[in-house]
Amino acid sequence: MPEYNDNYSFDTLAIREGQLRTNEGEHSEPIFTTSSYVFASAEEAAARFSGEQPGNIYSRFTNPTVRTFEQRLAALEGAESCVATASGMAAILATCLGLLKAGDHIVSSRSIFGTTTLLCTNYLAKFGIETRFVDLADIGDWTTAIRPETRLLFLETPSNPLTELADIEQLAQLAHQNDCLLVVDNCFCTPALQQPIALGADIVIHSATKFLDGQGRCMGGAILGPKDIVGEEIFGFNRTAGPAMSPFNAWVFLKGLETLSLRMKAHSANALALARWLEQQVAVERVFYPGLESHAQHQLAKTQQSGFGGLLSFELKGGKDAGWKLIDATRLISITANLGDTKSTITHPATTTHGRLTPEQREQAGIADGLIRVAVGLEDIEDLKTDLARGMG
Repeated sequence: MPEYNDNYSFDTLAIREGQLRTNEGEHSEPIFTTSSYVFASAEEAAARFSGEQPGNIYSRFTNPTVRTFEQRLAALEGAESCVATASGMAAILATCLGLLKAGDHIVSSRSIFGTTTLLCTNYLAKFGIETRFVDLADIGDWTTAIRPETRLLFLETPSNPLTELADIEQLAQLAHQNDCLLVVDNCFCTPALQQPIALGADIVIHSATKFLDGQGRCMGGAILGPKDIVGEEIFGFNRTAGPAMSPFNAWVFLKGLETLSLRMKAHSANALALARWLEQQVAVERVFYPGLESHAQHQLAKTQQSGFGGLLSFELKGGKDAGWKLIDATRLISITANLGDTKSTITHPATTTHGRLTPEQREQAGIADGLIRVAVGLEDIEDLKTDLARGMG
C-alpha cells in the first residue's frame, strides 16, 4: 500500500492520494461494485455498526472507491473530511439538513444557481428554515442581514453566470464573529484555482459533475470541512437519508482529478482570450469575466484565485431575440446548460438555469434577457471565436 502525505504538491496528490491497493496489485484504482460487505463474525458486524470498529458496512455510506475520491479531494482542498453525494444539489441539501433545524436562518448571496435559490425558498422554508438573500459583494448587506438565529452564510464565488466575487477572508471573519459557518460553493474554480478553507471558509461544496469530472460524464457532489461537522453531522445525515455517490461515478471523478490542474489552466487561458475578443465586438454590450481588467473585482480575483476559470458571460444588444439568434447560429459550441466540460457550452440563463425564478428575482440577480453564458472548453480558440461570430451579424 503506497503512503502519501501533505508534503506532496497539488498535482501529485491529485494523482496519488487515497489509493490503497488490494492484494491483486492493481495500478489503477478499482471500482468496488458491491452493495454490502461480509463480516468475519457476528461480533465484528456489531462492532462495525456501532462505530467501535472502522470498516465497510453498506455502500450507501461506506464504499472504498467513493472513499478514495473523498480522501483525494479533501487533500486538494486542505480539508479534514469529505462526504460525497449523488449531485451538487444533494451536497447543498445535505449540508443544510445535516446542520440546520426549524427556526434557523441562512444568509445567502443573491447571485447563486437558480435551483439553489428555489431549494431555499420553496423547500427549506417548508421546514422552518428561512433564507435572506443579499448582494454578494456588499459586506454591509451581509452584516445587516445576520440575525441571532443565523447559522450559515452561503455563497458561490465566482458567481454563476455573472462571475461576481466575494472576499472570502472578509466574509469568514464576519461569519466567525457571529458564530456562523461560512459555506463556499467552489464549483467554478475548483481547488486547482481557489482554496476557500485556506482563506477561512468552514465548508466547501462542489458539484463534481462540472470541472472535477471535466468531460460531462457523471453526476456527483461533495462537501468538505472539519471532521466534527462534515465527518460526523453531515455524514450522519447522508448515512440516514442516502443521497450517495455511486462507486462508478466516484471512479470517473478520480480520473478527472488526475488532470484537474492541467485542465483548469487551459480553461482559464481559453476563457481569457475569448473574453478579450468579445469585448471588441460591436454587438456585445458588456463582458463578465474576472480575468479582464474591466471587471470590477479583477484585483480581488488576482488575490484569492490562482487563475480566472473557464466560465464567462456577456450581454448582447437586442435582448432575448439577439441572444437566441446567436445561440441558434452556433455550429460547434454545444447548446446545453451544463458546464465544466472539455466541450464548450452555451446557454441563455434567463430562460434556462434561472428560468424558474420570477422576473423580479432575475432582475435582482442581474440576469438580463440579453445575457449569454459560455463555459469555455478546450477547443482551439480561433474556432470558438468563429462560431460565436456567426450570430453577431
